[in-house]
Amino acid sequence: MKHSLRPQQAQTVHLTPQLLQTIRLLQLTAPQLEQELRQALERNPLLEQDAPDIESEDEDAPLVERAAVETAAWDELPDPMFLSGGAAHGDGDDDRMARIQAGESSDWRVRLLALLEAERWSARDLAIGSFWLDHCDDHGYLEGDVEELCNRGATHCAIGADELECVRQRLLHGEWPGVAAADASECLRAQLMQYPDSAARQLARRILGEHVDLLARHDETALAAQLRANPDDVRAAVALILALKPHPVEAAPAESGYIVPDVVAWHGGGAWRVALNNATLPRVRIAPHCEQALSHGGSDHAALRGLLDEARWLMRGVAMRNDTLLRTAQVLVERQRGFLERGDEAMAPLTLKEVADAIGMHESTVSRITTGKYLQTPRGTFELKRLFAVRLEGAAVGAVAVKAMVKRLIETEPANAPLADDVIAGLLARQGVRIARRTVAKYRDQLSIGPANSRRAERARTPSAHAPTARATA
Repeated sequence: MKHSLRPQQAQTVHLTPQLLQTIRLLQLTAPQLEQELRQALERNPLLEQDAPDIESEDEDAPLVERAAVETAAWDELPDPMFLSGGAAHGDGDDDRMARIQAGESSDWRVRLLALLEAERWSARDLAIGSFWLDHCDDHGYLEGDVEELCNRGATHCAIGADELECVRQRLLHGEWPGVAAADASECLRAQLMQYPDSAARQLARRILGEHVDLLARHDETALAAQLRANPDDVRAAVALILALKPHPVEAAPAESGYIVPDVVAWHGGGAWRVALNNATLPRVRIAPHCEQALSHGGSDHAALRGLLDEARWLMRGVAMRNDTLLRTAQVLVERQRGFLERGDEAMAPLTLKEVADAIGMHESTVSRITTGKYLQTPRGTFELKRLFAVRLEGAAVGAVAVKAMVKRLIETEPANAPLADDVIAGLLARQGVRIARRTVAKYRDQLSIGPANSRRAERARTPSAHAPTARATA
């Protein structure tokens, strides 16, 4: 065999530790960012907590008070359905603003399955995926040996173990990388695959696969010797690993009993306004006297200069995270103002790419900045992901709006003549929304509403509870 050398050009993406820190800060929620800043204050002596500016607070107070008054006034408005001429239903004490959370679940397994269904997973794969998720703990790791679970699943689902493992790999490298991982090493390797190919990523995979014990001891010298690699390359690979999430599923923000909104939106002056919720975040800055002293010092303060660079990168990363979050929220509120004013039926189709193009960033950045972030509005507090909607094929509306239309038609149907699914599809077609009968049936099932014959039989058993409703005319 003849060996030869030939030059070859290739483009690679090299992620510096500072860039990795910036990416990680994008993913932090308000409570997580607060904890990160408090830890930085304890770790870096060049950082200090900035006292709030009293004059600035006084200037912002009228704006906050006006927003509170307008939010209270918004809550007292009649239901949008009543304003549009629709019939009012339900108990008078029913809080219709709370309906915005209908269909949402605090269980991450349910949310992930709904996401997989939206990605057009087949019913067979969804059933197999549900089996794997049922055997995961609250952090997304498998509870048990993979081979043993494959054998159990093959018996339970009457399928081959290879097909079970194939679906597990799809979960492992899917929208939530690391889910259904057997251990932390497999979880981190799956997250690494989401990054562009580079020498640091390849070296990080070797560390996770062969030398996890040395990584746990932070022994970079031994890692460089075992891998026969340059210490700087090992340091970059370790920094890449440290930027990954230790658990594939983060703890739900609601576990503490409340949700801290990252962004606040309100209607005032004829327009929608958006602001970051900085009430819970500590005001951090670089100590001015330390920065001034080090800027004129010699080479005797190399360690302090390193801390100064670290503090500067942290401040830049936080500023970039806040700016990206604010601009993304502004675009979302602007595009979904119909939803905020009139409800689910006015939800416009919106994708990650459209928002990314509007703010001039990549889709992955928009996905990171909207995951786990909550928006407080007069209609309630919900995740920013809630404002994205898939456009239905052949229609100018999204699935959320069509589901709300189906619910309204069923709520306003005659009590003695419930609407069949094909009739509902015909009524929607008159409004320019053309969907199949089976799509209506799917949305009806998601709303936990029975078919027409079931609703007729139920109303026949309890006629007093389902009195005929007169349709309002415009």
